[in-house]
Amino acid sequence: MPWTTLPRSKQGDLSTIVSGDGPPLLLIHGVGLRGEAWCGQIDSLSTNFKITAVDMPGHGASVLPDGDMTLTRYGDCIAASLTAPSVVIGHSMGAMIALDIAIRFPGLVRGVVALNAIYQRDTAAHKAVRARAASLDGLSPPDPSAALERWFGAGASPAREACRDWLSGVDPKGYAAAYQVFAHENGPAADDLTTLPCPALFMTGSQEPNSTPAMSRAMAALAPRGRASIIEGAAHMMPMTHAEQVNTALREFAQECFR
Repeated sequence: MPWTTLPRSKQGDLSTIVSGDGPPLLLIHGVGLRGEAWCGQIDSLSTNFKITAVDMPGHGASVLPDGDMTLTRYGDCIAASLTAPSVVIGHSMGAMIALDIAIRFPGLVRGVVALNAIYQRDTAAHKAVRARAASLDGLSPPDPSAALERWFGAGASPAREACRDWLSGVDPKGYAAAYQVFAHENGPAADDLTTLPCPALFMTGSQEPNSTPAMSRAMAALAPRGRASIIEGAAHMMPMTHAEQVNTALREFAQECFR
């Protein structure tokens, strides 16, 4: 599938890709990417839903606000784009933001999906991700090589090349700000998950070494209306590499949320 640049709309301070008509789905990408990371979902799901794929602050065509960024500040920026109760779907750091929005703005969220979400990293993983965050100066473009190796392994693919282009072109300051938050957050608090009022789907890949199946199952077990789904053979970039399986699960879940 080609991940070509798509037309943008402005919703407040955010740049968004909007497609389709119907019940609203909000899509939030991960660190270093942009709204086009959801191209595999936009075409498929916009036949049934109104899709809004945001550029996270400091990514794509969305400006990074002045001042320090926190998870709740990202959540506030993106929640401001919601004009009606929606199913909120996030990938990687976008999953952190989606869960934050669902926890703090329950009236705006019909359901939440966390794709490849971290939860209670072990000590080694925590040290590794914080070391990567500490290496960023906010001035130089990030070297995408290590991220691409973690996400895709050694093989070439159109998805890998699209991610290389996005990571190479991201605003260094926006990337560093987001990665600092990603590295120092450790997933939602257990107490917040146990009081999450909406349906919640936690999905990851069986080959995901960082946002592991055990993490998704643990979060789903805590959420009163939670469920876990593990895609066999998928790893971190499964919305791109396993779009058909992801789309089937998202469509079924969203349809349930809007009944």
